[in-house]
Amino acid sequence: MATPQFPEDFKCPISLEIMTDPVILSSGHTFDRSSIQRWLDSGNRTCPITKQLLPQNPSLIPNHALRSLISNFSFTCSSSQSKSSPQEPDPQTLISNLTCRSSTPSLHSKIYSLDQLNRLCKSNPFFRQRLTESGAVSTVLNFVGSEDSRLQESALLLLLNLSLDDDNKVGLVAEGAIGRVISALRYGKPNCKAYAATMLTSLAMVEVNKGTIGAYPFAIETLVSLLREGKGRERKEAATALYVLCSFPDNKKRAVECGATPILIEMVNSGMERAIEVMGLLAKCREGREEMGKIDECVMVLIQVLKEGSSRSIICALAVLNSLCSHSEEISLEVRRKGVLEICLGLAEDDNDKISRNASNLVQTLRRCLSRA
Repeated sequence: MATPQFPEDFKCPISLEIMTDPVILSSGHTFDRSSIQRWLDSGNRTCPITKQLLPQNPSLIPNHALRSLISNFSFTCSSSQSKSSPQEPDPQTLISNLTCRSSTPSLHSKIYSLDQLNRLCKSNPFFRQRLTESGAVSTVLNFVGSEDSRLQESALLLLLNLSLDDDNKVGLVAEGAIGRVISALRYGKPNCKAYAATMLTSLAMVEVNKGTIGAYPFAIETLVSLLREGKGRERKEAATALYVLCSFPDNKKRAVECGATPILIEMVNSGMERAIEVMGLLAKCREGREEMGKIDECVMVLIQVLKEGSSRSIICALAVLNSLCSHSEEISLEVRRKGVLEICLGLAEDDNDKISRNASNLVQTLRRCLSRA
């Protein structure tokens, strides 16, 4: 069967690709948001089609009608193609299999439907939108609370695919996703815990969700517990979730209060780059600096990173040391005694601009502290 042709009106005049987020410019023409935003970010202040002069900060008005048309067309095509081939399940049947109350699908049937929906959602933004509008999300969230780890895992994967879209990240939180995901994070099997941590990372990519997640009971505490008790993949995903969440000020304090600092130092010592990135965020708050100052091996671990770490780790270690030394003369003197000034003078000549800049900043901090001593 031939691939159906989308109407030309569904294509962005700039990229010539099917629009996923159509918006209307003040000239009256519609473009895909990412394409017109790149045009404006490049300094252009005219409509790409009419050349009409635009305001200094042009409004991009969502074209909900066109987005709905594109979504419906895409979904109809997916359904038609599925029905034409016995190998391809009908998307609407899959959704109905999850949401229908008149029958109780078997565990195998639920998992099969979730896995097939996962496959469709992974590559099709229009299908993701259609699925969220179908009312199936609440059912999928219920599956996240299942005692069957396979069903729970498939449900978490589907939520991860739905969260690829920023609108869905906000919508999933409104549907109650945080509580379900944290429950999986606390009580799930290792794979499910890792997926749950990744899900929190995805939801937290939208700024408004960071505070909501951090304030939720047991959220930060459970991520810190996973740092302490998890295995390789679980610890890495937990560290990544904390890294994203701790860009929100209150979450830094929560992570410190939950005991993240000594665990992160141990992880840095074992070579996990993400851990020192989290430390870089915690060092920006007073509580984080005070906690680091209490841990004897903290400075030595950071110095070891300066000597042997990756470029990214060295950048973060320099930033942490600079923050600690700026607020503590005692740590500054310890750092100088252990030869960090000489190390930094060498790093200030590094080809990597960020390493060079951070090293120069730390040199200045250490010299200021010396002049006050």
